[in-house]
Order: sequence, then structure tokens, then C-alpha cells
Amino acid sequence: MNFDERKLPAASANMAALNCIDLSDSDIQKSVSLLRQACLDSGFFYVVNHGIRPEFMDEVFSQSKRFFSLLLDEKMKLLRNEKNRGYTPLLDEHLDPVNQIHGDYKEGYYIGVEVPEDDPQAEKPFHGPNLWPTADILPGWRETMERYHREALEVARAVARIIALALDLDGNFFDQSEMLGDPIAILRLLHYEGKISEPERGIYGAGAHSDFGLLTLLATDDVIGLQICKGKHVEPQIWEYVSPVKGAFIVNLGDLLERWSNCSFRSTLHRVLVSGQERYSIAFFVLPSFNCVVKCLPTCQSEDNPPKDMKIRMLI
Repeated sequence: MNFDERKLPAASANMAALNCIDLSDSDIQKSVSLLRQACLDSGFFYVVNHGIRPEFMDEVFSQSKRFFSLLLDEKMKLLRNEKNRGYTPLLDEHLDPVNQIHGDYKEGYYIGVEVPEDDPQAEKPFHGPNLWPTADILPGWRETMERYHREALEVARAVARIIALALDLDGNFFDQSEMLGDPIAILRLLHYEGKISEPERGIYGAGAHSDFGLLTLLATDDVIGLQICKGKHVEPQIWEYVSPVKGAFIVNLGDLLERWSNCSFRSTLHRVLVSGQERYSIAFFVLPSFNCVVKCLPTCQSEDNPPKDMKIRMLI
């Protein structure tokens, strides 16, 4: 039977219960406690009152839809380059090759930190100028996305400060120049075209994966589809839906932070099933500086959890 979420009674859907972190709450210890619990449990949580105005979020989604509504020939002129900037067409990514028969039924657009082509930094992987639609085709598009990139990065830094406290570190630990002072921060617009997912046949909006970075901020429309699996290595896998919450970010931890925390905090498998409705989301992936050396945090070591063998330089 083909998957169709709209045919399922609301009570029958297996929904994940996620903690909610309010960035406007003056009780920082409450936020730290809620976040620590979420990071130990699933590595997923909501963030609300993050400071990005709802009207602006609506504009970002509107501009994203304008891009994806362009003719394919126009979008292909901005095909993703070696710096991971630009357009990715339908079926371009294959996130779960073991279980997928095709690539993901989604298209996307990558935008990173803008680095001029003549800047020596542009020689590094994931550094360089972005690809932009021309202003005559999409007026104001670049300005909207650049502003969103700036504002989302500030939200990520605010979340990282709470994560630092939850790891018994100084609250400014991740603000250091070699970390989020000069980060690799990647905005990705996503459009799921509506093809019905059929997990039993290996057809997904996005195949199962975990993110490889520090953390991810995800804004979504109101179409359900995101699922998480708390048990990476447990069979059979149990998948739970994450409900969209208007005005909230869904935040998840990446593999890097799982290893940085000596596997105390969790980077969780997630995927997208599509019910036949179009779906739009906006992901913001955050990693530390290219030159950051990642060592197992001393606050995450104990007799019961000795340090794992790891030392990573962010050579992506």
C-alpha cells in the first residue's frame, strides 16, 4: 500500500515528544536542563522565541517558492558547483543508498558564507562566492537570503551557548574564533515535489541519514513529513514523526557534536516521507571553523565513559 499520511487518523501517527527551548526565557538553568535532556535522549528539540520575525520567515519561504517555481532550464543555470553552492535537482542526492532505489525526491539550493573569489580563503573547501539568481529574474532574492543567513547564524550561536552550558563548559566556549567565530554555515532551501513516499519500495522524500556537523536549524511549512529514529543500531527501527510548529525551529545535533561530546549527546537518524503534498523546508547547517581541531571534551569523560579515540581537524 502506498504511504499517504492524510489517510491516517491523527491519533494513529507515532509522534515524537520533543522538549521546547524558549530563547527569551530568563531562567537559563531551566533551558539548560531541558536541552541537556533532549540531547541525551534524541538530539532533537524545538527552539521558540528565537528573534527572527514571523513576517520575515514568511518572506523567506515565499522567496524560496519563487525560485523553485522557475523553469528547470533556469534553475540548471545555477547547478551546484565544487564549492557546494547552488541548485541540486530532483533525485540528485542519495542519502540512504542501502534502502533507496532512487535518489531523494526533493530539489534544493545551497548558500554559504560569501567569500570573494579573489580572497585566499576561497581556496578552501566550502569557501567561495555564492551562486545567485539574477535580480531581473528574482528581485530581492539575494538580499533576503543573505539577511536570513545572518539572522539564523545568530540563533545558532545562542543555541550553542546553551549547549556549552549543558556540557558543563563556559557559555562562550563555541564563540571562540576557531569555532563559531568563523564558522562554516550553510543555508539550504528544500522543495519536496509531492511524490508519495513508499518506504517498502525504497522511495523517500529524503532517505535516512544523520547530519555531519555541529547542529542544524530547520524551519518547515505545516506539511508533516520529518521522522526521527532514536535507535540507530536497533532493529527493527522505530520511526516517529516530528510535528511542525509554527514559528519554531526544529534543532538537531550533528555527528561532530556527538563525537565531540564523547558520544554523550546524540546525533539521530532522520528522514522525510512525503504524502502527496508539496513540502517546503529551510535547513541551516552549522559547523565550526575550517581550522578547528576537535578533541574529546574533558567534561564528557569519566570512568564509565572513558575518552574515545578521536581528534578531528575540520578538513571537510
